[in-house]
Amino acid sequence: MSDITFTRISKQFPGVKALQDVSFSITQGEVHALVGENGAGKSTLLNILHGVYPEYDGEISLFGSPVHFRNTHEAIRQGVAKVHQEVSLVQSLCIGQNILLGYEPRKGRFIDYPTLHKTAQALLDELQLDLKSEQSVYGLSTGEMQMISIAKAMYHKATLLSLDEPTASLSSRETEVLFSLMKRLKQAGITILYVSHRLEEIFEVTDRVTVLRDGQCIGTFNTPDINREQLIRKMVGRDVSAFAQRLQGRVASSEVVLEARNLTKNLVFEDISFSLRKGEILGFSGLVGAKRTDVMRCLFGADKLTGGEIYMHGEKVLINSPQQAVAAGIGLIPENRKTEGVIKNISNEDNVGISCMHKFLWGRFINHRRKRENFLSFVPVLHLTPPDPSYATSQLSGGNQQKIILARWLSTDAEVLILDEPTKGIDVGAKAEIYHLLEELVHKGKSIIMVSSELPEIIGMCDRVVVMHEGKKQAELEAHDLEEETILHYAMGGVQ
Repeated sequence: MSDITFTRISKQFPGVKALQDVSFSITQGEVHALVGENGAGKSTLLNILHGVYPEYDGEISLFGSPVHFRNTHEAIRQGVAKVHQEVSLVQSLCIGQNILLGYEPRKGRFIDYPTLHKTAQALLDELQLDLKSEQSVYGLSTGEMQMISIAKAMYHKATLLSLDEPTASLSSRETEVLFSLMKRLKQAGITILYVSHRLEEIFEVTDRVTVLRDGQCIGTFNTPDINREQLIRKMVGRDVSAFAQRLQGRVASSEVVLEARNLTKNLVFEDISFSLRKGEILGFSGLVGAKRTDVMRCLFGADKLTGGEIYMHGEKVLINSPQQAVAAGIGLIPENRKTEGVIKNISNEDNVGISCMHKFLWGRFINHRRKRENFLSFVPVLHLTPPDPSYATSQLSGGNQQKIILARWLSTDAEVLILDEPTKGIDVGAKAEIYHLLEELVHKGKSIIMVSSELPEIIGMCDRVVVMHEGKKQAELEAHDLEEETILHYAMGGVQ
């Protein structure tokens, strides 16, 4: 009997078709894996299932009856619950209060605490968890907090439980405890939808696996009937040549502009070493949780390193702040351009000039004409639209906002540009323009670090690629070794 059936599920965002005619079913009482590359549509499908995205095309059936959840509360009431990758509990409350939060038993107008703790403790005992309802959640491990989230789902009589990257922050011992609990839930008839990038877990704990690729369902397979290589091939399966590619000759020289030695941030990433050559595009690849962005933020001084050294042209530099990074000749275009890139409520010319305002000083005053001329100098180079210095940057398209941030760092004469997901959320035409600009920049002697979740982009644009997995450098690949299956192998924890 099918517990959940997805029929022709489609979901579109402005300029992006996240899901297209996705159909598959999950059998009652099985552990069913959902896998795919970053951007394959896994999170979108989960958000539809759990009522986060109530607007979509297609139909979802629960035990043979169509359902359409308008919010997460409706989903929970129907027994469809989710344990998020980033577990969020109220630190000031005890375990029992967190489990029954929002649904506490009452005596008149007051919470019935004896009944609350009795109910919560029964759930903890049923799940064989060595925890007490009255115990504070403050100081609990990530694994223990995840178990409390599962107990919370069981309180709501969940018949289908989604686990989104459940072991991403767990120790080996906590992972064993989770897998043991999953087996007991399965024996109790609970259906589990398991999302993970760790393929070894897929083969260890799941019965079947559904592969999503570019928003489409590639197929559902019995886990024992498919191997790691076949599964990766199903996840990839695209013609790289149809995507990003270098149109000009490669110009990377042997001159090392930037060198990172043993960069470490405690409990986040460790021992990351690499070099960046003049005229090179160095890619950083990895799956969600690889900590690539964390490395870049530390390299730019936005976060503090706990160990390691950074060298520019062979000279050691101290970078404890973005100001020091800019002084060293490093610029960062962050992944989230809306909150960390462009500054709201100011104009194009101010967003471009904000990092080099000293260039426009006339005594103690700002020379606005020179600031405006600086902006206008990038209009023909970056094809900025509209080419209006006074236009509010927040009103631009995503692609043009990205160009504004790029113009900002070009204004500083930065030698090294770090681009974190440079084409995320922009249309195909804007992507092509960004790729062209990157090539123009390296031909002018700039050096680029590009963090990207899009493998075709990494393969098509980069001279070398560092592959990370869970805060560690897993491999460093030359251009002739760049194949999607190879990169995914290392990104999922494979070794050289």
